[in-house]
Amino acid sequence: MKFRKTLYLVAEGCILAALSAAAGILVLHENVFRQLPLYCFLEEKAEERAAGQDQETYEKLKESNARYLGRMVVNENKKAEDKQENTEDGQKAGKSVAQDKITPTAKPENTVTPAEKKGEKDSDTTEKSSNTEKQAETQKDTDEEIHGEEEVATAAAQVQPMPEIDLAPETLADYDYLMNHFFILDSNTETSAQQLNAATLLGEDLTIPKEEKEPQILIYHSHSQETFADSRAGKTEDTIVGVGDYLTQLLTENYGYQVMHVTEAFDLAGGELDRSKAYDYAREWLEPVLEEHPSVQVLIDLHRDGVPEDRHLVTQINGKPTAQIMFYNGLSHTINSGDLSYLPNPYIQDNLAFSFQLEYQAALYYPELYRGIYLAGLRYNLHLRPRALLLEAGAQTNTVQEVKNAMEPFADILNRVLQGEG
Repeated sequence: MKFRKTLYLVAEGCILAALSAAAGILVLHENVFRQLPLYCFLEEKAEERAAGQDQETYEKLKESNARYLGRMVVNENKKAEDKQENTEDGQKAGKSVAQDKITPTAKPENTVTPAEKKGEKDSDTTEKSSNTEKQAETQKDTDEEIHGEEEVATAAAQVQPMPEIDLAPETLADYDYLMNHFFILDSNTETSAQQLNAATLLGEDLTIPKEEKEPQILIYHSHSQETFADSRAGKTEDTIVGVGDYLTQLLTENYGYQVMHVTEAFDLAGGELDRSKAYDYAREWLEPVLEEHPSVQVLIDLHRDGVPEDRHLVTQINGKPTAQIMFYNGLSHTINSGDLSYLPNPYIQDNLAFSFQLEYQAALYYPELYRGIYLAGLRYNLHLRPRALLLEAGAQTNTVQEVKNAMEPFADILNRVLQGEG
């Protein structure tokens, strides 16, 4: 019995000792398997690998963030430079144009000052646009009939500058964007995305070589009696004809073109102002002259616009107060009558390309100069040449000098188009 009791006591002591040792291991190491050499080795390697992965990820993130921040800095610097360029636009004083070519305004980064249409009418027009189509249909043997308002573009005289716009090709491919920012559509006509495709208009080659003897450009005035706010009575130099004289001088002396300036009064009948047939009279005079001088490739009908008396179409270019300009195109198409077969014009697309390329150059170099391209329903003698243009320079509220100043940047953009300069 004593031996058996002694054996039990020894066994119990061994069990208690074993349990005490196991409890210590669990308390000290949380898990008994962590004490195994193989487990410890694998755990150490896993920790090293995890640490390596974290460091690699960290380095990649750091590099990516550096690139991102670098782009942010570049973009912010570019914005600051563009803002500075826009602030300086139009503030550079140019040299006298009579002595040298003018200096274009600092070229903006694909921006332009566009125009929008308003609804006022000119106070000195002799006919209203509502009568135009009726008169045209009842006198189809005449060419232009009565202009609508006889002051060309008086229906468009209300366009105003708008914020800067995008000249990127993909933006100009949007027809709605093009119409909203570059054109003013008269209510009596219509157009389409096919007709006004910016890429096609800009892609047409309108360049000409400079000739030494034969005339290349012909300037005339369907409305020769148009005057300005400070015009002196009886002084031709203070009329639109005087502005034409100055444009002729610029194109001849500064740019080397051979220019004819026609000063006939197509809007006078018996000594009285009469514009009801001015376009017909002008056409009848021009046709034999152009036949005699086939070298003439550019035809400019120079007008001034008619606006409400509280409107002043002026901006600053090269430090000079400069009248704003607008181009005017006829589509030989009205909403009620469709295509006007009695006013054929095989050069409608060429005329549009000419106006649009001029406007595009103005947008690049003189973004506050132009007011847009007005699209009307008749023809306005633009059928006489592919490079035919009806130009509205300022209005009756501008001074003579403001309008003459506008001829300087206009001569520059005209030369850029004719010589294919960007």
